[in-house]
Amino acid sequence: MLRLVYIILLTLFASGLCEEQFCSADSADFCKNNESDNQKLYTKATNEGYQKYLTMIQDAEQNHKECNNIKNSCFSDVIRRDLSPFKKKGISEEMIVAAKTRGTFYQIIGGKLYREKDCMFPARCAGIEHFLLKVIGNLSDMDLIINTRDYPQSSEYFGNAMPIFSFSKTSQYYDIMYPAWAFWEGGPAISLYPRGLDRWDRHRKLLNKSSSDIPWEKKENKGFFRGSRTSSERDNLVLLSRNKPHLVDAQYTKNQAWKSDEDTLHAAPASEVSLESHCTYKYLFNFRGVAASFRHKHLFLCHSVVFHVGDEWTEFYYYAMKPWIHYIPVSKNADQKELEDLIEFARNNDDLAKKIAYRGRDFIWNNLRMLDITKFWKQLLKSYGKLLTYKPVLKKSLVQIEKKQ
Repeated sequence: MLRLVYIILLTLFASGLCEEQFCSADSADFCKNNESDNQKLYTKATNEGYQKYLTMIQDAEQNHKECNNIKNSCFSDVIRRDLSPFKKKGISEEMIVAAKTRGTFYQIIGGKLYREKDCMFPARCAGIEHFLLKVIGNLSDMDLIINTRDYPQSSEYFGNAMPIFSFSKTSQYYDIMYPAWAFWEGGPAISLYPRGLDRWDRHRKLLNKSSSDIPWEKKENKGFFRGSRTSSERDNLVLLSRNKPHLVDAQYTKNQAWKSDEDTLHAAPASEVSLESHCTYKYLFNFRGVAASFRHKHLFLCHSVVFHVGDEWTEFYYYAMKPWIHYIPVSKNADQKELEDLIEFARNNDDLAKKIAYRGRDFIWNNLRMLDITKFWKQLLKSYGKLLTYKPVLKKSLVQIEKKQ
C-alpha cells in the first residue's frame, strides 16, 4: 500500500514539473514534451470554432525546424534573396550613380569609411556607421547607397533593380535589407524616449528583467496596444477595446500630426507606455508603422504572445520567424469578430499560448544579439562587395567617418 502511494506521489510530482507544457531554453533540462503531451493540448478546446487554429499550429509544428544562428545561418537566405537581382550582371558604377539621390552615399576604401558631408538623419547615420566601422577591417573597396528614410526606394514597378540598402520593405521592392540603425542609435522618439529608443543591447536586458519579474501566470489575461494612428489597420482593435475592454486594452496616443481627438478616433489620446510595462499583459499586438514597426523585436522579450498584424512589411530577421510557432498571425484586414476570436482562442488555450510566447522570446533572445547584428552586416557587405564590377575610387568631396571615443 505504501509503495502504491509513493508511486502516485512521484507521478504527480513529475507531472507538476512539466505542467507548463513548454520550457524555454533556460529550463529545457527540467521539462521535455512528448507526443502525448502535445495531443492533450490539441484536444483541450471544446469549441469547434478553434479547430482551424489548432490545425494550423499542428501543421506549423510538423514542418518546422528551429534555426540556430551559428555562422549567421538563420538569416543567410535573406542576403542571397536580396542580392539575387544583381547576381547575373553585377553592380556597375552607372547603377550606383543612378541611385545616389535615393540615399546617403558611402565609400569603403582601404579599410576606412567615408560619407558624403550631409546626412538627412544624423542619428540614423550614426547608428549605421557604428556597425560599418566594426566590420570594415576585412572588406573590399566598395560604394554604398544606404537609405535612411523609413520607406524603401527601388520598386519593381519603376524600372530595374537599384542597389539601395533599406531597413524594411515589401516583396514589391528590390531594396537590400540591412539591420535598422535603431539597433544602436536613431530609434523613434516619443515623450518617454525623447532621444529615441535606447540601444538594443540595453533594452534586451531591461525587458528580460521585466519579463522575469512578471511570470506568465501573473500577467493580465488580455490584449494590449499603445501607439499612434499611423494607419486605419489599427482601428478595429481600438474599437474592440472600447466595446469589450475585458478582452483588450488598445488606445491611440498622439503623434506629431495630431490636431484633435478626431486624429485618435474621436477619443482623447492615451498616455504613452514604456516597453517594460507591456510585459504586464499576455497578448501584445504589433502593427506596421510607415514601414515595419520598431517595437516588433522588443515585444517578444516580454515572454508574452505577439499578435503580429499583416505580413507585407518585413525586416531582415522576419523570414526566420514562423506564424503559429513564434507568434500568432493576424490579417491586416481583421474585423472586430476575427480579433475577438483570436484573443478568446489564446485565453482558452493557455498552454498553447504560453508555448508560442516562449518560443518567440527564445528566438529573439538567442538569435538577435548585437553579435548577430554585426555578423549579418559583415556577411551582407562581403557578399555585396563581390558583385561590384568596377574598382571604386575615393571621391574628394567625402568626409572620413571615425570611431567615436
